[in-house]
Amino acid sequence: MKSDQRPPFLLGLHSVPDRIPVSHVFPFSLPFLANLSLRFQQPVTFFVGENGTGKSTLLEAIAALCGLPVSGGSWMERDSAHGPDIESQLSFALRPSFRKRPKDGFFLRSEFQALFASLLDEREQDPGFSGDPYTRYGGRSLHQRSHGEAFLAILQNRISHGLWLLDEPESALSPQRQLALLSQMHELTEQGAAQFIIATHSPILLTFPKAEIFSFDELSLPLIKMEETSHFQITKGILQNPDLYWHHLLAKGTDGGE
Repeated sequence: MKSDQRPPFLLGLHSVPDRIPVSHVFPFSLPFLANLSLRFQQPVTFFVGENGTGKSTLLEAIAALCGLPVSGGSWMERDSAHGPDIESQLSFALRPSFRKRPKDGFFLRSEFQALFASLLDEREQDPGFSGDPYTRYGGRSLHQRSHGEAFLAILQNRISHGLWLLDEPESALSPQRQLALLSQMHELTEQGAAQFIIATHSPILLTFPKAEIFSFDELSLPLIKMEETSHFQITKGILQNPDLYWHHLLAKGTDGGE
């Protein structure tokens, strides 16, 4: 990958203290919010951390700030209300900084994929919808594919030049398919017209060359190396010495989880 590459679209994200409610109810209770100041310096950025640290919530806010639907999809789905949420509360407390606005983009949310697939099916039955809703998603209903195949249809047919926000894409992709995604990402970023921000637990995805990795396990959201992530360390450890890990797990079970 070129060493001088910069993000083509979103350059930064900062919190606006005056817009954070005093009550600090969720999502304003997220500990990183008060002093949030992220600068994106590579076309590929990863958010990593334990469950509940706010990765997906921040990604949802970025989608809203970019004009994408918080329930997932492209700008065409902004008014579709195909998910439980129609806005991101967190986005109102943030200010984005753009190099330029992308002309295309997509927010892929793993937990709402079935709802998005149903939306396309509804459009296919709607006489008022012009065109084929499946054209940009492989030519047929996503419900006619397995979970992984539907994900792959979106990734392969929809993602090209633009801003792409992916929330745990590995949830439906085999290791081989994750490698295919990495290859696709590399090809697009090399052309200088694509940017990816991805919340993930996958050590495979984290291998992307020169990607930035923000750790949500610390309040300051520091940049860390792949080898420093718990995802990499645990995966490497258990694959190299599964007996040791199982000895520890069984010992915890015997001790009542203490």
